[in-house]
Amino acid sequence: MGTAVKITDPVDNDTEGAREIGFELPDQYNASAVLFDNLDKGFGDRIAVYSDSGNLTYSELCARANQVANAFSDTGLERGDRVLLFLEDTPTYPAVIFGLVRAGFVPLLINTQSPPELIQFFLSDSGAKAVVVDQAFASHFGPETFEGTSVEIVIWVNGEISIADVPDIRNGDGLFADASADFQAVPTHRDDMAFWMYSSGSTGKPKGVVHLHHDIPYIAESFGRHILDITHEDICFSVPKIFFAYGFGNSIAFPFAVGAGTVLMSGRPTPDTVFDTAERFSPTIFYGLPTLYRALIDHERFESVDLSSVRLFLSAAEILSEEAFNTWKIRFDREIVEGLGSTEALHIYLSNRPGATKPGAAGQRVPGYEVKLTDLEGNPVSQGEEGVLWLRTDSSAPCYWNRPEKTAETMRDDWLWTGDQFVEDEDGYFFFKGRADDLVKVSGQWVYPMEIEVCLSDHPKVKECAVFGVPLEDQRTTILAIVSLNDVADTGDDTTADLQRYVKDKLLPYKYPRVVEYAAELPKTGSGKIDRQALLKARS
Repeated sequence: MGTAVKITDPVDNDTEGAREIGFELPDQYNASAVLFDNLDKGFGDRIAVYSDSGNLTYSELCARANQVANAFSDTGLERGDRVLLFLEDTPTYPAVIFGLVRAGFVPLLINTQSPPELIQFFLSDSGAKAVVVDQAFASHFGPETFEGTSVEIVIWVNGEISIADVPDIRNGDGLFADASADFQAVPTHRDDMAFWMYSSGSTGKPKGVVHLHHDIPYIAESFGRHILDITHEDICFSVPKIFFAYGFGNSIAFPFAVGAGTVLMSGRPTPDTVFDTAERFSPTIFYGLPTLYRALIDHERFESVDLSSVRLFLSAAEILSEEAFNTWKIRFDREIVEGLGSTEALHIYLSNRPGATKPGAAGQRVPGYEVKLTDLEGNPVSQGEEGVLWLRTDSSAPCYWNRPEKTAETMRDDWLWTGDQFVEDEDGYFFFKGRADDLVKVSGQWVYPMEIEVCLSDHPKVKECAVFGVPLEDQRTTILAIVSLNDVADTGDDTTADLQRYVKDKLLPYKYPRVVEYAAELPKTGSGKIDRQALLKARS
């Protein structure tokens, strides 16, 4: 076996955030303990995973993870080698993640909406030696996908596939089933690489976000314990997928850290499939996104669906409109608890609290995270003034893989420069005001497109929208709003004038969108966010 791949100069293990939540781990630590410790707790017979393809107890899931660990250890791959995962959210996914981590390999959790050319980039950039692919995505992996990569083995799961002229290809269903269910975790360091995710790549190529073995228990101790108050009696249902950092915490880190259950739903989430799954498995914690909540509210089953089992609804990634917040609360007598996190931090670091929410706010600082606001020169700003958010935490990624310039730009000393502009109110709630690098000058004034987007989202006719600064032929910049309406019959000049007047009244007159275009639906990324790149590409 090769030597362990360790990140040099990791985040300080003794940050104030870690001390605040009493987070301590031995130097020798393997993140698979998050799953396997449930056997020592006596939870072996409890259901760990609920799914349409069958449920798994903790004993069964641990056995499968050990089989994955043994099977990969016999392939000739070396400790620290990367393995790209392109998987549906089925019981196979957590088994593969923890099996690879337990054996000292490094899984890459990849967005399953990635096209073949982007998969080829992930393979080349990471130097991955192996791929585990779900049968549902076989068409993404032709011979050209592997050109110029280091891939030696392709393992398919959850069905049969046939790929010609590719590296060594094996049936994972049989390979794992034939392996021993006993495996001793390799002795990794708490600061060894454990797994990667890739950023969404809003500018340029996506960046490989490296996470360490201690990051999983850290977010479970901070957000999981202090915000969710999750216990082994809970059942989690995250509509955002596992490959998404938000979904990974929701479906993997939080439930397994306490012996709770997790509901995994494969396929594209539609309102019907989400409602069906929730009614079938009766989750107690439900995780969504603003775009999902809007779609559920607009669906014909909204008034009749039974979500009485859910004690806590959560949202993240984008701003939830006040109208959606209020509609949901009236219907289910439960608030949607909104928060904000990032792939680099692995999960949510600003959050509202159950019973203490402010609509439109990203929330307060989550225990275990340190935050500060500064101006663009790094000087502290006063409460009530806009500033760029900086973050320090023990779960922060130490680097972007092979991107030293981006690493230096974002990971500054032991702080993470988020680039997000916020205002903190007198109660410690943070309100998002846009991106520091998204500033555009209109009529000689600086404007944050996101501020306009949040404002328009609250208009009663607006279903969802995206706002951009776009160049004019004379080199000036103007504000473009692409809007999806609740009723397409409202499309027209009168509505455009109404939306522009609404922004002028709510914000400042110069901030209104000079151009308003309409679309029946706005395209989404694999994580459920509005796909801004696709919108702009469609216009060009």
